[in-house]
Amino acid sequence: MNRYLSEEHNVLVEEVRAFAQESIAPIARSIDESKDFPWENIKKMADMGLMGVPIPQEFGGMGRDYLSYILVVEELAKVDASHAITVSAHTTLGTSPILQFGNKLQRDKYLPLLAGGKVISGFGLTEPGAGSDAGGTRTKAVRENGGYRINGSKIFITHAGVGEIFIITAVTDPDKGTRGISSFIVCKPTVDLDITRELDYGHDDGLPFLEGVRSGKKEDKMGWRASDTRELLIENVLVPESHILGEEGEGFINFMKTLDAGRIGIAALSLGLAEGAFETALQYTNQREQFGKKIWNFQNIQFQLADIATDIEAGKHLTYYAAWLKDNGQPFTKEAAMAKLFCSELAMRATQKAIQVMGGSGYTADYPVERMMRDAKVCEIGEGTNEIQRLVIGRELIKEAFGESVIT
Repeated sequence: MNRYLSEEHNVLVEEVRAFAQESIAPIARSIDESKDFPWENIKKMADMGLMGVPIPQEFGGMGRDYLSYILVVEELAKVDASHAITVSAHTTLGTSPILQFGNKLQRDKYLPLLAGGKVISGFGLTEPGAGSDAGGTRTKAVRENGGYRINGSKIFITHAGVGEIFIITAVTDPDKGTRGISSFIVCKPTVDLDITRELDYGHDDGLPFLEGVRSGKKEDKMGWRASDTRELLIENVLVPESHILGEEGEGFINFMKTLDAGRIGIAALSLGLAEGAFETALQYTNQREQFGKKIWNFQNIQFQLADIATDIEAGKHLTYYAAWLKDNGQPFTKEAAMAKLFCSELAMRATQKAIQVMGGSGYTADYPVERMMRDAKVCEIGEGTNEIQRLVIGRELIKEAFGESVIT
């Protein structure tokens, strides 16, 4: 990967790898079982700057390129996907829209808190009737008293409980379809006030908390179990006009741009899962003996490892190239969708093959591959299902071949 990575990239990877082995690996199994949000480790990551890797230094971020951020997510996911998605959802989904579409007052107010990791952010798009059909948003924002009265709910929202700053969509003009959807910044206190006050991290009393914004019950998920996922409820909330993000009616297109970038993050997370499973299985083949010899001697085992390793290299090129395009200001919608599609399916293949190579041991919680397989599945669903990725790729191919005007 020398074509993509500089020495600075390699140094960052080594720092994150050391942290993951020292602080995440010892607790990954226990937090998967308990579903506890790893507040202490998230604070450590914030202190390392990992909650604001691609955010400019003027706002308290590391000021690194997008590829640096992708490498952080990948490295964390090799050990635990819940830590990785916390960084990914906070950075791409919750923070980057304010950086990209916010005005100066909004950026100055919120970005220092987010880039430095003082509080956690989230992204409210998905609704009971608006998943793959993101344009089917039913949350409504009606102009009132110099602001907007918003009513609705969002589901499967990462950080809905632990987070405090959220970007949400709501319909401001029902007659304009997707061009009638706007985005807003709303704030609510974290559900873990006692923990955050003890750590002096995760809560800020100075935020403009809005009455009527609250989170629902924590979801009991198959994977990413230590990641906080809940419903976000917006009940009769009066949101000041200063909280609209970007221009009225631009919420849908801005969210689609955000999701493009987010797909590179999910590709990196998926890639990390595949690498973590592969490395575990590879080490196991040098420990396990059958028929009087190490199982790595068997051709079938070597074939399975070779397939995984080859797919991982392909996934790296797809993911790093999409990040490179973004860093260089070039279109990356198709490439991000390709990276997300390939790497999420790779994560499922790699974790399943790792379990197969390890046999009964891989099926137990004594090794992390069974957890990694559970964590991998949602990568085929989140940030747009893989069916949606194929639609995105197909439409981009048609546009490239015949022009945008043929797309209906």
